Amino acid sequence: MVDCPICSKGVKEKDINNHIDSGCQSFLESSSPPLTQQNGNSQKASLSNFFQTPAAKRSAAYPTPKVESSPSLSIAVKTESNGTSATTPSQSQRKRSFEDIAPSPSVKKEQERGTDIKEEPPAKKPKITAFQKAAPLAERMRPRSLDECIGQELVGPQGVLRSLIEQDRVPSMILWGGAGTGKTTIARCIASMVGSRFVEINSTSSGVADCKKIFAEARGELGLTGRKTILFCDEIHRFTKAQQDCFLGPVENGQVTLIGATTENPSFKIQNALLSRCRTFTLQKLTDEDILQILERALGAEGQDVPGNLIDSEFMKYLSSFSDGDARTALNLLELAMSLSNRPSITKEEIKAALTKTLVYDRAGDQHYDTISAFHKSVRGSDPDAALYYLARMLQSGEDPLYVARRMVVIASEDVGLADNSMLSLATSAYTAAEKIGMPECRIALAHATVALCLAPKSTRAYRGLNNAYAALREPGVASLPIPIHLRNAPTKLMKELGYGDQYKYNPNYKEGKVVQEYLPDQMQGRTFLEDRDLGTEIDPGAWR
Repeated sequence: MVDCPICSKGVKEKDINNHIDSGCQSFLESSSPPLTQQNGNSQKASLSNFFQTPAAKRSAAYPTPKVESSPSLSIAVKTESNGTSATTPSQSQRKRSFEDIAPSPSVKKEQERGTDIKEEPPAKKPKITAFQKAAPLAERMRPRSLDECIGQELVGPQGVLRSLIEQDRVPSMILWGGAGTGKTTIARCIASMVGSRFVEINSTSSGVADCKKIFAEARGELGLTGRKTILFCDEIHRFTKAQQDCFLGPVENGQVTLIGATTENPSFKIQNALLSRCRTFTLQKLTDEDILQILERALGAEGQDVPGNLIDSEFMKYLSSFSDGDARTALNLLELAMSLSNRPSITKEEIKAALTKTLVYDRAGDQHYDTISAFHKSVRGSDPDAALYYLARMLQSGEDPLYVARRMVVIASEDVGLADNSMLSLATSAYTAAEKIGMPECRIALAHATVALCLAPKSTRAYRGLNNAYAALREPGVASLPIPIHLRNAPTKLMKELGYGDQYKYNPNYKEGKVVQEYLPDQMQGRTFLEDRDLGTEIDPGAWR
């Protein structure tokens, strides 16, 4: 049984609508207070809904009750049927009405005068969805505004990109930076600051057909409402250069504003036509201080139950230096450490040992080429310590040992060369050892060859001579000069009759193999490519102090 919101009398829940339709005269419970005297011509309560007056006529016969508010918040409900009236019960006996939640202007005046009125209950905190609970710490701590972004002067108070965003002049752009530097965060912050429609895709799960559909929707949105569309494409370098052609037209005519994020060098991974239509912004690698600030903010937000002696400032500095400028990695490690700290009797050293080592070396990206370049130049500079460091860094990060061994074979001829011919054999043997043995044992053979190449004397004489010959071939007509006839091969009788091989002096037939004979074409005679010196002639003042 429920109370009628108009007359406050007891009515069965299933009959409440019929009771209100009857003007609060029928469908009353026997235990309810006696009804106000009714007209003798009232309809019986037992009539079925089928025979009741239609809704349009009922509304005329039983007008909607009028609700009036007084300064004292007592609300009178008057029923205009049969001239009867009923007053609602006290505020404590009825359900709260709209006036209780949003008082009338007169009530607000009395509140300002100090009238004793119940205060509104505090607003409830927004519920955390299941997706938010399941999100990793790195996602939960993602900045929601540019003011919360740390370590990128590009979007700082004086940043170039920030000034463009605040002026609502967001250009098509390519955000280039390492993992965890804030590319996606900046794009989402841009979307929250400007009044444009924002669409986010990932090249790993979207194709050209999806992009064309977005372009069509953007064209319709621009034509109907005048609102622009910002398309954020994460990992844009995974689109082939042929697939990137689909962005050219929409970006050029302004249908969409493209924001592409990439960890690869745009000069190699983004086609030139698209680069010319976009501005490239480089995101700097986060420093250890930036990472430490991010970790402290995360720990303050979610680390209330973490024992203070486990995750302290020293441990946070360890994580910041361990993450190598990747904020996402640092937050993931912190979340793992917070979970491990709840285990009984665990120590800080055990937590450090349990953390997964971060591989900061990308075998397919710039790190791949930058590290092998640093290794090669360290060997060339005869610095075994630096060469061993880069060798260990590559092998520890999962680099193919044969790739390193092949580079050593090149170094043996390019940099050591004629100064120590045995290094080529040693480097070739190191490659064979790496091929036959594999990791981890082959790392020792590679270290052996690395140190030997570092300590060996250096000569680029052969390498420079080859480069000089290549330079000569770039001269007009040099590459097509005829081979001297006495050096030509004569496998057939006709060729011999034409003079191929005539007057050729077979050197082994002569004493010490010495003969007077030209080997270069007539136009190249007298040219030399092999120089007499092993190394260059420039002087570094710091090396001769």
